[in-house]
Formats: sequence, C-alpha cells, structure tokens
Amino acid sequence: MRVLYGIQGTGNGHLARARALVPALETAGIEMDFILTGRAKEDYFNMEMFGDYGCYRGLSLIVNRGKLQHWQTMTKNNVFEFMRDVRQLNTREYDLVISDFEPLTAWAAKLQGTRSVGISHQRAFDYAVPKVRGYIGSQLVLKGFAPTAISMGLHWYHFDQPILPPLIEPMKAGEMVGDKILVYMGFEEVDDIVEFVKPFDQFKFLIYAKVPEEQQLGHILIKPLSHTEFHKDLLDCFGVISNAGFELSSECLALGKKILIKPLSGQYEQLCNALALQALNRGTIIETLDQKILEKWLQLPCHEAISYPDVPAQIANWVKGDCQESLEDLAVATWESCDFPFSYDSRFGKSLQLGLLA
Repeated sequence: MRVLYGIQGTGNGHLARARALVPALETAGIEMDFILTGRAKEDYFNMEMFGDYGCYRGLSLIVNRGKLQHWQTMTKNNVFEFMRDVRQLNTREYDLVISDFEPLTAWAAKLQGTRSVGISHQRAFDYAVPKVRGYIGSQLVLKGFAPTAISMGLHWYHFDQPILPPLIEPMKAGEMVGDKILVYMGFEEVDDIVEFVKPFDQFKFLIYAKVPEEQQLGHILIKPLSHTEFHKDLLDCFGVISNAGFELSSECLALGKKILIKPLSGQYEQLCNALALQALNRGTIIETLDQKILEKWLQLPCHEAISYPDVPAQIANWVKGDCQESLEDLAVATWESCDFPFSYDSRFGKSLQLGLLA
C-alpha cells in the first residue's frame, strides 16, 4: 500500500503524532511520502524520519503574544497559491491519503477522488466532546479546513464517542526532579515567560524556545528547540507549563506530570482542550501569566500516570487492513485496555473555571 501523508506544520503537535505513527506504519509494510505545510522548510528540526519530504506554504494561523490574530490570519494566507498547489498535487498515484489536519493533501484528495482519512485531534471535534460555548466561525473552519472521507479523532477520553486515545511515542517517566519545571509556550514571547517565572528561584525552569543557543539566567535556562532534548527533560521534570496544545498535554497525562495551561487566546481548539483537561481534573487553567496562580500550582503534587494503549500499532493494523473495520469497533477495542485514574465531570458544561487548581 502506498500512502501520501500530509502533516500540518504549524506548531509541533502534528509532527509529534506523525513521529509516533510513522514507525508503526513502516513496520506494517506501508510505503509513505510526506507533505508538510504551515512554515518554511528551514524552520523544521529533527526531520530525518520524513526523508525527502515536500514542503508548501499551505494555510496557517498568525499569532502575536499568545493571542490569535484573526484579521492577519485571513489576509496573510495566500489562498490563490494554495488553490494552485491543490490543483498541481497529484494524489491519484496513492492508495490512501492520510491528513493530520493538513489542508493541501486533504483538498487535493477530495477533488481527485482519492480515498482519504483524517487522523488528528481536530477530527475529534466532529463528535460530541467537550467544547466551549460560541466560536461558530471556528467550528466551521475545523470542519472545512482539511476535509477527508473518514474522520478518526483522537482525545484523552472517549466521551462515549467513536474516537481513539492519543497518538504518542512510547515513553516511561524517570525519577522526577522535584524542583525541575519544563516550559514550552510556543505562542508566547520568551521575555514574557522569563518575567512570569523569575520570582520563583526555589525552582529550576527550563524554557524551550526559538533561540539560537542556550541562555542561563540564574535559575532559568532557555534552550533551543529540540525534539530529542525536550523529551529527555520531559521524562524527569516535576511539572509542565504550556499552551493548550493536544500532544504535549497527552504526553504529560501519560507520564503523570502536573500541567499549568494557558490556552491561546481566541483559539477555539485550545480553549476546548483546556475545558476537557479541567473536566478530567487534570490541569490548572490560566488566562494570563498570573504569578499568584503559578505560586499555588508549584506546590501541587504530581498526577497518577495514564497507561494509554499502543494506538500507533492499532491504527497501522487498521490501515493495513484497508481501513475496513468500522471506527466504532476500532474505538471500543482500543479503549478496552485503558484503566483511567480519573473520571469525567460533565458538570463543567461549556464554561472554563480559570485558576481552579488540579
């Protein structure tokens, strides 16, 4: 079977999912080519796994100081270039297109009649999972941004829907360093993050950011982006401060890390992620870089780790079986082996409770 795999390159969560799934697909004997969109090729790192991948501008979000810029997002995306690339990308030579919320491959497959499956957290929003109130425009964008014939959604809990657990690389937490806090807030300014954590010198903060080299500022270490180094630090840290991206939160849940989450302002998906974490009692949510909440959060204990099943192998077998098994049956079989150390509290409804410690 030959597959064209499209990956949304805005942020690193989509790439993290691909890093988990691609080895399982290769083990299953599936041949793959890769398309990435959303940022310039020189801005990617640790990309050896994807070989000679194609890189296009695609469509992406414009963010400034942790807030989604709606007008710039609409005006700075080159729709005409995107439409041209859709017309020129040939998907007919592939048996299947997999899109992780990547619009170029999804739209090309749709227009050329190539079978396609969307495998992403975003596809979970096609189902009845926790969602904040409002944001009708964002909901429409989620539906139409990267349309595929089959929608395979991923989430931290099944919510009685035909969705699967997170796609994460196998990892096991090391002995935790009690004063080590890992920070990755890709949508915030580094200087703002430094000022946020600066007063708490009894802790060591490792901030991963887009910087050329390490910078030591007392109890604060700023490190360049690195998939390998970041995950080494993730294994033994005591807690994680991040935006509300899905993949890093998934890894924290699997490792039992406490998390302090600042969702990207105005970004529907991240707000919904924050709501879900809150309803699962698995994260403290902040709207601003609030030092009073940070002080209280730093004193919280860690969580019990969640033993998620081998989702990459399950999906690879499903793809190898020509995607014939129903998503309902696949979801039931996958979740059966998962024993949750939490319960879902639906009383939160559609409203976030900021600063609630968890």
